[in-house]
Amino acid sequence: MSGQVSILHMSEPVFTSKSKSVAATLEAEIRKGRLPRGTQLQSEQALARRFSVSRNTVRKGLEDLAQRGFIATQGGIGSFVTFDSRMIDNRLGWSRALAEVGAPTVTDLLRLEIVREPDLAKTLNLADDRFVAVDRLRRLSSSGRAISLERSRIPLVAALRNVVTHGLTDGSVSRTLADAGLRPHDGEEWAEVIMLGKSDAAVLERRRGAPFLRTRRLTRTAANQPIEHVVSLLDPSRFRLHLRFSGQ
Repeated sequence: MSGQVSILHMSEPVFTSKSKSVAATLEAEIRKGRLPRGTQLQSEQALARRFSVSRNTVRKGLEDLAQRGFIATQGGIGSFVTFDSRMIDNRLGWSRALAEVGAPTVTDLLRLEIVREPDLAKTLNLADDRFVAVDRLRRLSSSGRAISLERSRIPLVAALRNVVTHGLTDGSVSRTLADAGLRPHDGEEWAEVIMLGKSDAAVLERRRGAPFLRTRRLTRTAANQPIEHVVSLLDPSRFRLHLRFSGQ
């Protein structure tokens, strides 16, 4: 990776260099398109035979690839290529960003209403605890499979008082905020892996306990006014985070 240099010392166990060699070979095949996105890798046993190493060495190589976003491993099933070399820029919204990288989606609007959330208002240091709540489920157009569940909370301002009646501009939160004169300048985002609870699993049509990526994103104006707080549940086989975050 750019800007990082790995130094192997002679005192390190031999399996370390072998596992890196396994990972490097598979990475090269993925980058060159020989193993395209969605391809299931050979079993650990088959890879061990191919590289003439132990299954433990193969496993360490696969763990390295998984940590760097090239593959995803599903217990009892195998490892699948997730890398496609394309970055998603969601500054104009997830739907447009996903469509531009060849994964068009349809969006189900699950909720659009004004709610009171005093705990969130306290966290954001807001005197008014009213928010516009926008909950959306995104599905792949090709298969109908749900890939994300997003719950946006937008501090209520005068320009947004009629959004529940009039609806989102072109179905987009980003455009609705822009029409209200709310333009993101900077923000923060946190991410963690969680196991889906019963209700979220039902909405996403996944099994309870399935691992998903949960992100929490807060954007602000140049005057440090909170614009949007959104919690997203993202299918880890479709999303990886590589953030360059600026509204400029």
